[in-house]
Amino acid sequence: MDIFDIKIRLKELQNIKYRDFNLKLIPGIKGMKMIGVRTPELRKLSVKIMKSACCRDFLNVLPHEYFEENSLDAIIISASADFDECINELYKFLPYVDNWAVCDIISPKILSKDKKELMKHISVWLASKHTYTVRFAIGMLMSFFLDTDFKKEQLVTVADIKSDEYYIKMMQAWYFATALYKQYDETVKLIEQDMIDEDVKKKTIQKAVESYRISSEHKEYLKGFRKK
Repeated sequence: MDIFDIKIRLKELQNIKYRDFNLKLIPGIKGMKMIGVRTPELRKLSVKIMKSACCRDFLNVLPHEYFEENSLDAIIISASADFDECINELYKFLPYVDNWAVCDIISPKILSKDKKELMKHISVWLASKHTYTVRFAIGMLMSFFLDTDFKKEQLVTVADIKSDEYYIKMMQAWYFATALYKQYDETVKLIEQDMIDEDVKKKTIQKAVESYRISSEHKEYLKGFRKK
C-alpha cells in the first residue's frame, strides 16, 4: 500500500448519500473535498495503513486533500503508543484541522501517561489563534483533568477563553456541562459568580439539563440561572 492506494481505497468505499448527509453537519467542507466514507470503514482502513510502510509518509504529507484523509490521520494519531511521538504528530497536524468532526475524533489515550507534561502542551494549544487547536485543548482538559487530576484553576482557565468562534464556545459549554457532573461544587460557583460568557453559560445549562448524569435537584437549581 502507498499513499495513492489510500485515495483509491477511500473512493472505493464512497457512499454518496452519506457524504451529502455529512456535508449538512460539517460547515466549511466543500463537496469535492469530502468523499463520503463511514467512520467504521475509516477505522478498518487506518489499521491497514498503520501496518504498512507508507504510514509515516501519509502522516507527513500535509495538508491532506480530503476530509477522510484528515480523519484517518486523526485516528492514526489517536492510536499512538508513544507519548512523545503522539505530541509531535499533534503539533504537525492540528494547524490543518478545519472542522469539528476531525477535531473531536482525535483522542489519544497515550496522553494520560504523563499528565504533567501534557498540561504544558495544553497551555500552548489554549493560547493558539487557531479555532480547532483551542477546541482540541479544551477537549483534552475535559477528557483527562476532571477526575483525580482536577484543579479548580482549570475551570477558570477555560472560562477565561474569550472567543467569538462558535466551535470554541460549544466546546467550552461541553466542558462545563461535564464538569458540572464530575466537579459540581466548584463548577457551579462559576455560574453563580457570573464568570462564564453568557452564550457559553446558556449552552452549558442546556446541556446539563439534558444530561442523565446530573441530578434533578441540580438541574432545577441551574434552570434558575437562565433568567439572569
